[in-house]
Amino acid sequence: MSLHRVVALLTPPQSPFELASAFEVFGIAPPDAPPRYDFRVCAEQTGLLPTGAGYTMLVEEGLSALREADTVVVPGRQPPDAPVSPDVVEALRDAHRRRARIVAICTGAFVLAQAGLLDGRRATTHWRSAARFAASFPEVQVDPDVLFVDHGDVATSAGTGAGIDLCLHLVRSDHGAAYAAQIARRMVLPPHREGSQLQYATQPVPARADESLAPLLEWATSRLDTQLTLDHLAEHAGLSSRTLARRFAEQLGTSPGQWLLAQRLDAARILLEQTDLPVDAVATRVGLASAVNLRRRFRTHLGTTPGAYRRTFSET
Repeated sequence: MSLHRVVALLTPPQSPFELASAFEVFGIAPPDAPPRYDFRVCAEQTGLLPTGAGYTMLVEEGLSALREADTVVVPGRQPPDAPVSPDVVEALRDAHRRRARIVAICTGAFVLAQAGLLDGRRATTHWRSAARFAASFPEVQVDPDVLFVDHGDVATSAGTGAGIDLCLHLVRSDHGAAYAAQIARRMVLPPHREGSQLQYATQPVPARADESLAPLLEWATSRLDTQLTLDHLAEHAGLSSRTLARRFAEQLGTSPGQWLLAQRLDAARILLEQTDLPVDAVATRVGLASAVNLRRRFRTHLGTTPGAYRRTFSET
């Protein structure tokens, strides 16, 4: 299998975290799995490039690297609306015309908008910059209440953590849920998060809040083949149903039922990828009762069928 070439386009002053996030997902293969991506960086000018962290980084490739990219990643930067040169704009447009996938992390969306790649399309960026983004680019449909937006050819993410969500989503699209889950496990992250970024904008999550739900989530994930209701979850957590629902909303941005369905669908995807179990057996193992129910859930949430998904991503 040829490696998918990912090139990060750096624009000063570069944010190191967004760049590192993309590298962690695309640049390091999961343990005991073959690499699927080749990760490189480039900039308009080779040599030393300033960062927002007070140090410079050495960039050895220029814009010509984008001619070989299958995916171009534009990490965030500050200030977000600093102008980019006509050469950078044209290089991005050329890559898009060549059908490379163009991905912006956080305030990298400003660069894509300056290149005209988001005109007439829905996009997102960090919630702190959403109003400025909408004012600067009225032709873009700004959605501040999502973690990411993926059009297939162009994708944008909200804040820095949502950039990881987007990158993992792209890996799932490229190589299936199991491979993305391996990367997420190495990074000690959930394969995907539910909810919107506004939950973080309006009320920051307490530093230790996740620890109050983590044991319950682990317990429930290991029992997906059983009947799990809100009352069952609340009883195991030692909480009232109302309190548990509130904690899910505050910490995960979703309800217990929606979270549980997402886990069951992810488990089904992995079984479809890694086993030849019949669809009805997959449905039973993940707690969705029947092949009919699994097909309905797949169609609603993934836009495909279990059979079509297996044909695309099966490893058996």
